[in-house]
Amino acid sequence: MEPVKKLPDYGAVVVSYGSAPEVHTFVTSLEHTTHPPCFIVVVENSSEPFAHLSTTLPHAVLHLPHNPGYGSAINAGLASLPDNIPWILASNPDVVLEPEATALLLREATQHPKVGSIGPALINPDGTVYPSARAIPGVLMGIGHALLGWIWPTNPWTQAYRGTYVSDGPRASGWLSGACVLISEKAFSDIGGFDENYFMFMEDVDLGLRLGRAGYDNIYVPAARAHHTVGHSTSKDKVAMAKAHHQSARRFVAHQFPRRSQWPIRIVVQLGLILRQLLVQVAHIVRPRKSS
Repeated sequence: MEPVKKLPDYGAVVVSYGSAPEVHTFVTSLEHTTHPPCFIVVVENSSEPFAHLSTTLPHAVLHLPHNPGYGSAINAGLASLPDNIPWILASNPDVVLEPEATALLLREATQHPKVGSIGPALINPDGTVYPSARAIPGVLMGIGHALLGWIWPTNPWTQAYRGTYVSDGPRASGWLSGACVLISEKAFSDIGGFDENYFMFMEDVDLGLRLGRAGYDNIYVPAARAHHTVGHSTSKDKVAMAKAHHQSARRFVAHQFPRRSQWPIRIVVQLGLILRQLLVQVAHIVRPRKSS
């Protein structure tokens, strides 16, 4: 591996919603990486102030009690970082990075002059790999996944959308999960950061789409690993979360197909998403599921 001293600096921005224990665990994992961040910003989105962060790493705590959402919090956290930090690690609090993870991400990033974002393998609590590096869904893929993904997970459209996770080599991706992703500060600034119209869900899909349209690459690096407790902050009200997810998906479709001539596509996909939302909500009410 490339010597750590030759790797570029990065700052970490972690978004909390009353998640102090998880934030402390996340920061501890950063402290134990072979290439820790040069600065950490904790953004607390709940009405309760964040308790003191115990770390030897330079850091700041930003309190946004009005809870503007994940993407807006990352934007605000980046603005609180010192100037001239070339990379930003944006993360949920319920993530634990393996020691080599950040060095592997940055080493790979230096090999790609047009990289916009680069993400690790996200490991579920049961040891399986979460499908965190996905395609930008086209019309058929989007409709097939929306209607069949939750009842027939192995359908060809869902498989094409979620991608494959059997190789240890890096690969290009349409978008990367915002749960833990390293982002080029230049690319992020070029496209205006996260779209703050997304309160929750789909802001990472939108980011990957806009990075790609701006000529940047989104790269998945499975050798870099981060352990993630999926849905820590969104597991309390499944029906409300399903509604929020589908509302964001409909907004994304409108942005993905914005031209007047594309209105039939928007209508068809939007109707499919509305149907899926109703089916998922009924399923959660009748028989609560672990995930949607």
